[in-house]
Amino acid sequence: MLEIKNQNVIFSIWINCAGETQTLAKKKQWTKPKSDWLLPLRQWIDSLEIKNRLLAKIFARLIPARCPFERDIVLFGRKIVRIPALCKLNPLYDQFVGLRFRALCYLVEQCGEDIQSYC
Repeated sequence: MLEIKNQNVIFSIWINCAGETQTLAKKKQWTKPKSDWLLPLRQWIDSLEIKNRLLAKIFARLIPARCPFERDIVLFGRKIVRIPALCKLNPLYDQFVGLRFRALCYLVEQCGEDIQSYC
């Protein structure tokens, strides 16, 4: 709504509606549907429930708390190269981090264990 000299003017949202729908239909016609090949594996990892103390400890030890590939290369006391964290390139990174978090939560809440050694 736009007010000009105490008169209300309402702009319609249906301006050029027919032309836009035709172009959207053409774009959808040529786009290929993207398939996620890892979706079943992601869903399986997300559905895992931690009910065993030994399994929770294994997951907490195997999945690192931070990316092990991140490094600073130092030569003669000066940093010359920084290798960035490459874990985000892993397509299952979020699922593994969630699994580690669920394992640590199980160890704390159900087993009453101190998890300082896993951090």
